[in-house]
Amino acid sequence: MTPVVRVVGLGPAGVDLMTVRARRVLRDAPVARLRTRRHPAAEAFPDVASYDDLYERADSFDELYDAIVEDLADLARRSGDGEVVYAVPGSALVAERTVELLRERDDLTVVVEPAVSVIDVACAARGVDPMAVQLRVIDALAPGERVRGPGPLLVLQTYAPAVLAAFADRLDAETPVTVLHHLGLDDEVVTTLAARRLATFAADHLTSLWIDEVRGPGESLDELVSITHRLRRECPWDREQTHESLTRHLLEEAYEAIEALDALAGDSSGAARAHVAEELGDVLFQVVLHAELGDEEDAFDLTSIIDGLRAKLIARHPHVFGDVDVVDADDVARRWEVLKSAEKGRASAVDGVTWQLPALALYDQLLGAAARSGLTSDAPPAREVVRDALDALVGASTSGAPSPGPGGDAAWGDLVGAVARLAHESGVDLEGALRARARELARAVRDHESQGASTTQG
Repeated sequence: MTPVVRVVGLGPAGVDLMTVRARRVLRDAPVARLRTRRHPAAEAFPDVASYDDLYERADSFDELYDAIVEDLADLARRSGDGEVVYAVPGSALVAERTVELLRERDDLTVVVEPAVSVIDVACAARGVDPMAVQLRVIDALAPGERVRGPGPLLVLQTYAPAVLAAFADRLDAETPVTVLHHLGLDDEVVTTLAARRLATFAADHLTSLWIDEVRGPGESLDELVSITHRLRRECPWDREQTHESLTRHLLEEAYEAIEALDALAGDSSGAARAHVAEELGDVLFQVVLHAELGDEEDAFDLTSIIDGLRAKLIARHPHVFGDVDVVDADDVARRWEVLKSAEKGRASAVDGVTWQLPALALYDQLLGAAARSGLTSDAPPAREVVRDALDALVGASTSGAPSPGPGGDAAWGDLVGAVARLAHESGVDLEGALRARARELARAVRDHESQGASTTQG
């Protein structure tokens, strides 16, 4: 006969919240063990041995749980009736790793008795139906970055202030978090704190957290998609738009975002940051609007766009998501281009160049493509070309010779092309440098106009 481990739950608080059956099974068992005596209901079973000594000796939770499971299997095998009763805090079906390990064994039969869980008392304390609010239960110790919505969330394994502090780092600092402490006991505490203050609470093994709402990108994006869908139905202007009609709007919004980002470099005020957020939001709306049109055409939608982007980013970053080693950022950029060309089946380094770019940015891209292709030029160094072209143009101007026309255009092309090549070789963003100079000129014009206005008024 296969040995049996029968698991009963001690409930979420005192013995009065244990089921009658669980109390009877544990009381009458010839062989029984408590995972820990550190639980209010355990006081009712003083004669049942616990695994608290293993807690003291184990170097990790994994080592502890393996030792508990192995001992239970041995007890069940040696028991006269082939069964051992194992009592765990709360319910055996909620956040109980030892039960998961027991069930993975093929030399044991595991029987789990129903029990009241922390979920029951938490929902009672909050006065909610977990199904109606679509409650999610998460583990504070599970690896992750930002906590994602939607809410509400019941957070378990928050048994110490250090755990609360680590979990709080995964939330916005001002997120309201309700601490549920000793529910069902005489010293029950239900209090709401900002996430940044969670570590000040004296949490223990009977502490959990409740978060009504977590605002994250997913929820915000879903709402934006819903608004866009409604605009397409009810707004005359949005209803008339096509991919072609929206092209110039996407370009305009992108340039306005660039302008806001450029301004942010010299002004980190709250107003400047808000302006950047606004302009990036306008760009995002253009993407969502195109996704809505694609969905209407059964061509693509926002989900397929995001999924495709995620897959591409993972594939293009094998040094992050795989086992590839890189030296530096330049190495990453070179590998990116190789992976990009392989993915798209490009035969030439100039395939995929964005021809709609402004001329200076386009030429810079082409210089990069030429370098990637291994093209070597026998042209004179860029500095010499700049000097010679400038001398020729200046000489033509002072001698009265006309510079316009095919020959003049070529000379100017030589000059600008050589300047662009020199900037590229020097690692200078010529487009950005020219934009910075343009901003300086705009400021000078405004200053001049302001001085003129002051003189007139005087």
